[in-house]
Amino acid sequence: MDALIPNWQTSANIYALTTLRQGGVSQAPYDSFNLGDHVGDDKSAVKNNRTLLVERFHLPQFPLFLNQTHSTRVIRLPYEGNNLDADAVYTNQPNQVCLVMTADCLPVLFTNQQGNEVAAAHAGWRGLCDGVLEQTVQQFQAQPQEIIAWLGPAIGPQSFQVGEEVRQQFIAQDPNAAQAFVSDPNEQGKYLADLYQIARLRLNKLGISQISGGEHCTYLEKDNFFSYRRDQQTGRMASLIWFE
Repeated sequence: MDALIPNWQTSANIYALTTLRQGGVSQAPYDSFNLGDHVGDDKSAVKNNRTLLVERFHLPQFPLFLNQTHSTRVIRLPYEGNNLDADAVYTNQPNQVCLVMTADCLPVLFTNQQGNEVAAAHAGWRGLCDGVLEQTVQQFQAQPQEIIAWLGPAIGPQSFQVGEEVRQQFIAQDPNAAQAFVSDPNEQGKYLADLYQIARLRLNKLGISQISGGEHCTYLEKDNFFSYRRDQQTGRMASLIWFE
C-alpha cells in the first residue's frame, strides 16, 4: 500500500505521510484501510488496520489516536493524561508519532528547519476558523520563519459548498478570507470554499511562508481518499509525522 508523502524540503530525520484508503482489511463502505474506530466499522478490522499502519510504515511506536472534536486543543507528546479530546498533537521528542485522522477536513503537518519539533493538526472549517493552526504553532520554540508546513489531502475548492454563515465567520476573523470563497454557480446563496487558501492565509499571517501541499481533493479522488461529504458513511485516513 502506498501513501502520500509530503513534497517538502525538510531535514533528513523527518518522516511524514498520509495514508490512502486501499490496502487494509475493512469491508465496504469502509474499504479498506480505515483507521477510525468511531465511524461504525468493525472494531477488530480497525485494530488490524492500525497494526498494519505501524508495521508497514515502520512507526517507532503505536501512535496516540485522538478523540477529535473540531476543537483547538493541542496535546503534547509524550502524553500522560487520559483526556484525548483534542485536534492537534505536538512534540519535541524523537520517535513520538503525531497523528490526526481526516476524511475531507484538512490535515496540516508541521516541522522546523532543525528537524527537532513536529506537529499534526486536524483543521475542519470550525477548527480552522477558531484557530487550531495558531494554537498548534504556538507550541513551537522555533521562530515562524523556521517553521515548515504541509497541507495534506482535504476537500477541494470545487467541492466544498458552504452557506453565507460560514463565510461570515471567517471574514469576521480576517477580512482577507473573503478571497477564499466564490459564489456557487449552481445554487444561489451558497459558496465554494477553499480550505487550502484559508490555511495559507492563516499561516502567512503567523509569519510562516514555507508551505507546500494542497493539491488534492478528497471528494473527487474516490479511489485514493475517504470523503465524508461524498459518502457520509466512510472511513478515515491518517496523517502522521515524527522525527528520529
